[in-house]
Amino acid sequence: MIVQQNVSLKPYNTFGLNENAGFLAIVTSIDDLDEIYQTGRFRSQKKMILGGGSNVLFTRGFTGVVGKNEIRGIEIQRETKEDVLVAVGAGENWHQFVLWCVERGYGGVENLSLIPGTVGAAPMQNIGAYGVELKEVFHSLEAYEISSGKTISFFREDCKFGYRYSIFKGELRDEYVITKVFFKLSKQPVFNTSYGAIQDTLEKMEVKKFSLQNVSQAVINIRQSKLPDPLDIGNAGSFFKNPVIEKLHFEALSAQFAQIVSYPVDEEKVKVPAGWLIEQAGWKGFRDGEVGVHDRQALVLVNHGNGRGRDLLKLSKEIQKSVQSTFGIDLEREVNVV
Repeated sequence: MIVQQNVSLKPYNTFGLNENAGFLAIVTSIDDLDEIYQTGRFRSQKKMILGGGSNVLFTRGFTGVVGKNEIRGIEIQRETKEDVLVAVGAGENWHQFVLWCVERGYGGVENLSLIPGTVGAAPMQNIGAYGVELKEVFHSLEAYEISSGKTISFFREDCKFGYRYSIFKGELRDEYVITKVFFKLSKQPVFNTSYGAIQDTLEKMEVKKFSLQNVSQAVINIRQSKLPDPLDIGNAGSFFKNPVIEKLHFEALSAQFAQIVSYPVDEEKVKVPAGWLIEQAGWKGFRDGEVGVHDRQALVLVNHGNGRGRDLLKLSKEIQKSVQSTFGIDLEREVNVV
């Protein structure tokens, strides 16, 4: 295992925040996790595991050991005429895995194209986009139990998936390290193009017949048009979750804000786009020194170059206060604050 001391985490988080780690360890196997958690070398150190760094906000340096999860590998476990079961190392890049599936005709993840991060992070928050959530293709995962060093299997019902939530963000937070994820993908895909602008984008692409490739490309085109590339400007994509509110609350708001948008959740609740709320509260394009809100997508907070995590956190709290004051809605951060 490669270990470096006093390392800048700037290349390892998509906000591009220049905070240091006491130690950076490149994790490529269970043995490496054993060395971090079970042997004496790092026993007294604080520890955290980092995937693609696309969902973390460093507000200070990390004095302990940051383990960069680079456990790789994609392997077909089982295949029938209808579907395929694929095992994927947690350190694999999520979008590259999606492209791997699309190229082979395995359907189910094409609407999740271009989501940043690693495969291991995907089930932690049940990633979702354009009418699809990870739980729909999830079969199971293997996770390293930090307290014992054992590898434990978790199936769908064990993970308690919810909106941008799993048991690994709740009851089992910081107790396991996900090492491998198993996906059940369809060889006879049903295309989901009704959500968002996918249908319109496919028409602009002059697509006559749906395929995994063109649905994936439509999603890529939409995301690239709306969301900034972290290589160009530091960001973590959606900073806040889309809030779910009572229908009665929404009806009261719609009487005051005629253009408010919603998506049904169930008979009693609806989901409201957080980006719309933030924009209506006047934050779109806001800048304070080196941090701000993106000028094309108000849901994205940005680091213009030399911003600090604590300034982004302060800005996020001001936005939360503003949205609560205007709409009576509490916004919940999607990113993890360290």
